[in-house]
Amino acid sequence: MDFSLTDEQQRLVETARKFTREKIIPVAQKLDEHGTFPKEICEQAWEIGLMNVELPQEVGGLGLSTLDHVLMAEEVNYGCAGIGTTMFGNNLAAMPIMLAGTDEQKKKWLGMLTDAPVFAAYACSEPDAGSDVAGMRTTVRKVGDEYVVTGQKRWITNARYAQWYTVFGRIGEPRERHKGITCFVVPRDAAGISVGRKEDKLGQRASDTSDVILEEVKLTKANLVGEEGQGFKVAMKTFDRSRPWIAAGACGIMRRALDECRRYALERKAFGQPIAQFQAVQFMLAEMAMKYEATRLLMLKASWSIGQGKLDAIESSYAKAFGADSAMAVATDAVQVFGGYGYTKEYPVEKLMRDAKLLQIYEGTSQIQRMVIARNLLAQTAGQG
Repeated sequence: MDFSLTDEQQRLVETARKFTREKIIPVAQKLDEHGTFPKEICEQAWEIGLMNVELPQEVGGLGLSTLDHVLMAEEVNYGCAGIGTTMFGNNLAAMPIMLAGTDEQKKKWLGMLTDAPVFAAYACSEPDAGSDVAGMRTTVRKVGDEYVVTGQKRWITNARYAQWYTVFGRIGEPRERHKGITCFVVPRDAAGISVGRKEDKLGQRASDTSDVILEEVKLTKANLVGEEGQGFKVAMKTFDRSRPWIAAGACGIMRRALDECRRYALERKAFGQPIAQFQAVQFMLAEMAMKYEATRLLMLKASWSIGQGKLDAIESSYAKAFGADSAMAVATDAVQVFGGYGYTKEYPVEKLMRDAKLLQIYEGTSQIQRMVIARNLLAQTAGQG
């Protein structure tokens, strides 16, 4: 067991940290305030290899591991979780193709992301099917050799800027639940594709979130990712791979909150001494540090397991659920440490609190993670019995 980083990993972290310090932190508050999409920042990140990090080398990607990815993602999210969500959204869109796509699909669609600083989006959630993926209502009709897709996808990151989408729809009746769900890769310029208005969000406001509407969109077998009816498995495996990324976002937010609070507590005076001298404040700082360290260990373990070929849902859910809940608690305490100042936009902790909330919601809520964990635990007990 060795928790030290390799020389290469240390360089990746230093590159991401320098980029965050110079390019993200100076503009994060302004982008958040106006809900501005960080296109220029993403283009700069693409130039130095901070986007599409897990894409294979065969298509021009860096071919980095999930562990490498989360180390870099923590640094970016230290600066701004909204920009982090935007930058790493391509990895989410690409994952179904990486897991189940053909060589031709990988070369074409993933190659687009490595050839130029463009975006892609993962379109799974719907107005009435967020946590309940198997309840999706997007329909897929087979007409000869074509697939005709109609439906509405909601909460789609990078939707308005994406060149293509990985879309999930249902072949068959809704009562069949997960059995008929199928995955497709859909070009943005396909006839029948439109994008809804931008959502006005509480936090992570630099991240673009919109609906994707499909009206009789005609596709061929070249657009089919994996096999018919196997899309639910592809979606679940994608989430198993992506949930450690959310834990990385949580780590970035918590480390930033701790740094801001430590600095403020040493400077701010009350009753004739720095508030860092008060046990009440010290205990909050200690709790922040413990939550950060525990989340980081869970994140590293889940990412390491993926690198060992052990795509384990329960480890990814541990990291995601504990990390998201911890980030929300830490960010809330950060506002408390700052007191009235923390409730204003003069300091960054109110933004950390708003950004952290989304970690408990997207890519499977904290409650869904607990269901995944419990089911895995119960299945293990049954198997051992």
